[in-house]
Amino acid sequence: MLAAAGLALLWLAGLGWFAAAGRAAGTLPAHADGIVVLTGGAGRVELGLQLLEQGRADRLLISGVGPTASFAELVHRAEVDPSLAPRVTLGRAAHSTRGNAAETAQWVQHWAISSLLVVTSFYHMPRAMAEMRRGLPGVALYPVPVTPPDGVPLRLLVAEYSKFLGAELGLSRYFGRGELSQPAGAKDAG
Repeated sequence: MLAAAGLALLWLAGLGWFAAAGRAAGTLPAHADGIVVLTGGAGRVELGLQLLEQGRADRLLISGVGPTASFAELVHRAEVDPSLAPRVTLGRAAHSTRGNAAETAQWVQHWAISSLLVVTSFYHMPRAMAEMRRGLPGVALYPVPVTPPDGVPLRLLVAEYSKFLGAELGLSRYFGRGELSQPAGAKDAG
């Protein structure tokens, strides 16, 4: 009984750390070689496009883009200049965080990227960084967390924490939809 209570307290402390760690952006470089946006949450794509327009990086990969999303639609929502198109790659092959890391690794290798801003929701950031570090050794990674405007339900934090623990233990390779749906899933927007 005491051991179970101790494990429950440890798990709760870990959840608290997880919620705080994802929000920590750290110091960003004045300029990075690239930006990757992991799709799936409000404000992520818009922030990535705005960072590119501000000159914070040379190139942008939007990983996990849906099959019907267009560059014109994304640019319109972000209120940025459509002339960014030649510097943006729409990656459509990733269907999981592990897939995002694999898609990003291909893109990083293609463009010889050595420093990367990683844009995703704060609650997704710890797991995203765990997968990115595993797939991108030698690449400097800088988290840029997005806080959803409507807050985050506790059940989502708990689910993401559980997935993070699995990713840290290397279990993500056994679950989910695989790494990529196709080997060449990225297409330049321009």
